[in-house]
Amino acid sequence: MKKILLCILCYMIMGLPVMAKKIMPVPPGTKVPEKYTDEYIATLQTEYKKITDEALIMIALDMLKKTDGDFSRKAILGYNLTGYPIKIQFKDLASLNKSYANFDAVGWKKKKKLFIYINPKHETAPPAAIAALLAHEALHQDEYNSLSEETYAWTMEAVVWIDLVERFPESNVESNALVKRENTLKKLFEKGGNSPKYIKKSVYQNKGYQGLPLTSPGFKELH
Repeated sequence: MKKILLCILCYMIMGLPVMAKKIMPVPPGTKVPEKYTDEYIATLQTEYKKITDEALIMIALDMLKKTDGDFSRKAILGYNLTGYPIKIQFKDLASLNKSYANFDAVGWKKKKKLFIYINPKHETAPPAAIAALLAHEALHQDEYNSLSEETYAWTMEAVVWIDLVERFPESNVESNALVKRENTLKKLFEKGGNSPKYIKKSVYQNKGYQGLPLTSPGFKELH
């Protein structure tokens, strides 16, 4: 009798609908392209539920499709050195290390899994700017780093931003802090004749990168 009751209980539990994890809505006042209605955002949850529960981040990831940053999007989905999806969330970066307090984002590896933590000050940034930032951070997939790797990452960010701001000009909210960063990179890339010439120079002169080796696994020197 007990076995019968147990079987019935298991059957009832299996028949219960699975509640989808609630999506954190786009913060009020954040400008997103018209196509990203609540209904459209809900469809993104299927693809990105293992990555984030933030609607703004889901939109940013969706915007990377058909850009050079789609490589990074796929890396975030799990096509990276660990084989696991990269978790993304807004987080007080000072809680990781006080020296990270003013960073825009940090790539983090815990055991075998990767994380991208974004400074909460960017919670209202246009999703295109978040997308460009993620295109950069997703290139960092191990504990190694180098001047060449940072040059690649910053160049990727610039190229993705240029593409997205052309397609979604409403994203160019010049008063926004993250957009200012992206426009600075855009100017450096264009100043170099659409090359990493001046981005590379900026990376090599960055005090935060002093002491990094010239190359790291997968990243040769850019000329």
